[in-house]
Amino acid sequence: MKLLFTSLFSIFLLVFSYSQDKKTYTIKRTEIAPKIDGILDDIEWKDAQIATNFTEFRPNLGDLPANNKKTKVMMTYDDSGIYVAAYCYDNPEDIMTQFTQRDNFGQSDFFGIIFNPNNDAQNNTEFFVFSSGTQADAVESPNNGEDFGWNAVWESSVKMQNDGWIVEVKIPYRALRFTQQDNPTWGIQFHRHFRKTREQMTWNPVDPTKGNIGLYHAELKGLKQLKPPTRLSFFPYASALVSTYDNETETDFAAGMDLKYGITENITLDATLIPDFSQAGFDNVILNLGPFEQQFSERRQFFTEGIDLFSKGNLFYSRRIGDRPSRFPDLDEDESVVEFPEKVQLLNAIKVSGRTKNGLGIGFFNAITEKTYVDIENNNNNTRREALVEPLANYNIMVLDQQFNKNSSVTLINTNVTRNGDFRDANVTGFLTNLVNKKNTVGVYTNAKMSTFNDVAFKENGYALEAGIGKISGKYRVSLDYNYADKNYDPNDLGILFRNNYSNFSADASYRIFEPTKRFNNMYIGTWFNYNRLANPSTYTGKNVGFNFNATNKKLHTFGINSNWNIGKQYDYFEPRNGFDSYFITKNYAQSNIWISSNYNNFFALDANVGYGRFFDDERSNFNNYWFGINPRFKFNDKFLLLLGLEYDNYTADRGFVNGQEIYDRIIFGQRDRLQIISSISGSYNFNPLNALTLSFRNYMSTVTYDNQMYVLNSNGYLNPSNVYTKNNINSDPNFSPDINFNTWNLDLSYTWQFAPGSQLTALYRNQIFNQNSNSEASYLETLEELFKEKQRNTFSLRMVYFIDYNDLKKVFKSKTI
Repeated sequence: MKLLFTSLFSIFLLVFSYSQDKKTYTIKRTEIAPKIDGILDDIEWKDAQIATNFTEFRPNLGDLPANNKKTKVMMTYDDSGIYVAAYCYDNPEDIMTQFTQRDNFGQSDFFGIIFNPNNDAQNNTEFFVFSSGTQADAVESPNNGEDFGWNAVWESSVKMQNDGWIVEVKIPYRALRFTQQDNPTWGIQFHRHFRKTREQMTWNPVDPTKGNIGLYHAELKGLKQLKPPTRLSFFPYASALVSTYDNETETDFAAGMDLKYGITENITLDATLIPDFSQAGFDNVILNLGPFEQQFSERRQFFTEGIDLFSKGNLFYSRRIGDRPSRFPDLDEDESVVEFPEKVQLLNAIKVSGRTKNGLGIGFFNAITEKTYVDIENNNNNTRREALVEPLANYNIMVLDQQFNKNSSVTLINTNVTRNGDFRDANVTGFLTNLVNKKNTVGVYTNAKMSTFNDVAFKENGYALEAGIGKISGKYRVSLDYNYADKNYDPNDLGILFRNNYSNFSADASYRIFEPTKRFNNMYIGTWFNYNRLANPSTYTGKNVGFNFNATNKKLHTFGINSNWNIGKQYDYFEPRNGFDSYFITKNYAQSNIWISSNYNNFFALDANVGYGRFFDDERSNFNNYWFGINPRFKFNDKFLLLLGLEYDNYTADRGFVNGQEIYDRIIFGQRDRLQIISSISGSYNFNPLNALTLSFRNYMSTVTYDNQMYVLNSNGYLNPSNVYTKNNINSDPNFSPDINFNTWNLDLSYTWQFAPGSQLTALYRNQIFNQNSNSEASYLETLEELFKEKQRNTFSLRMVYFIDYNDLKKVFKSKTI
């Protein structure tokens, strides 16, 4: 009871402290909906309150706009949605209007509308309209930031004027989550961005030095007897695919549907039935010589949209669903797998998520993948048998997240993977707290997690803990953190963790400016120190210190430098790859990187970096690592953007575990030269906000050349030259070589047409080539020539998605009945 009273009293003090300066917009109902055409001649705007007198918060905090840069905003509403009109004054020659695809800000001015129906400062729904006419939308919260993977269907229109530009918007109620309310007070904010000068202004003043942006919302009053609509939307799709590889052609046709349904006013069900991810982007695969897996970004829309609740505690890595099978089959000596599948088929998936008016977030996620088999061939008689490598599997997440005090939260999350039969099951539970004081100056967080998995033979529990405290406001900020995980902690069935068994301390300090100086619009200087140990046994593994500096000057060029130094001996227990029985010692590695990103507003802009790293160790004096990247950008006009990329990374005398060794009584390391070159091209031609042609190309090449001399890892962590093993005899296969030439080629060319709100047609051509051999000393051109001799996969796909709103269907059937 005392805790409840304290919480309520804190909320009262917080609301009181921020309510004094809040502006208020009183909205009026209309009986005739304004036409969304960018022309402010509708009678509904004549009597509407005008919101003006915006205040700048970046780069000049607190400045008022010049007369020719003022903004006037009007609002009205009816039974179907809320309407917003804004007159954005500006010199026409200063308005930037680059055409981009949805959610891509590019080089355009924008006007933003932020709603918070619960007025809780933590759950915002954002809608942006660019001067080009492009839309962007996101859900935002302090813990998860802006999630632009979330998409709603709404209307907007833009018109250019001789003294600025006009935007009109309709936000249907289906795009907002709120309870039935008779006379509510919502949080509201209007945001304007001038791309040419990077000036940003809001209607209600914002103080970026402390607190989350939701604390500075104005109040929206005047809404009466709001009744949430039936939030039911259908997204039926159809797709066709033709793929050729090795003179064989495959065709496929698929049809299915995604749907969204409002179970309650605040809780929404998202489901994908017979999912189709044939047009998901390609992964940026690399040659991975390290002991940890490569992490890929999620490119499937269902798993990128509306996952803020499921991301709590970093326990959800959606690429696990539909990933490679979890088990490799047992083989006899004379057997081999014909082809091991790269993925498991997803059968269906659902998400239920939302937040009550009392701040309780509720999330439920479930996905099912189908059985997967492989063919195993007997090499003596060519007979085949079938083996199960992934059973029917269920992936499940449940989340409860209680927000309070407009800046704090407590979360309980559970993830579970259940596989049919004698396959591994896994369960992870996390309890998370994120607490901020009333003044928004100090933050404290704690995360406690437990993992449990069942294999055929045993059941095991593991534990992890994270805790930190920091000053989170003002120019000077500091924080202290502690992270712990024991040997058995393993969330990797549905999450991703590269390593466990650690007990690490860290400290950070930073200084930043919020108002321009004579030279800089903004500047940041930060430093950190890490002290690392194993959890079990409790033993020292290393420490490092580093710093980071970045700034943007008056010409809007951004640049920076960062450095890191691993102080003294570092004990690597993972590179030997035998549990925690051995470690590999390195000493005094230091690196530094300098980078620049010039003003994207110009016709030509450049992103570039250069870096160097080495060991300050007499035994590793011949090691060098240097890298650079050059990424020019050409903005030919407001429709055509072209980006080129070249990344070069070179290691000499690197040392590491030798891939592919078959020696079990010794751990063999090799010294190697490594080269990595990535070439890329990406471009877009946007005919208008609804039609776009895009190109994505990436060629990745990496070579690894080992010295003939091999090394044995001793029990003291150091390497000794081997008198027995060379790179020619570390494997029982006489044709084996550890040298690697790894090359991939991926090209996507697509045309996208949004032919109706929420409806889209996409045509995609994809070309893929892959090659790996041991010819590591071939030149770059020779490597490309070998790559083009490989079989190519050419794919053409056509996919159409159509948006259907249940409320519109009701109107159609009702009119027919009448």
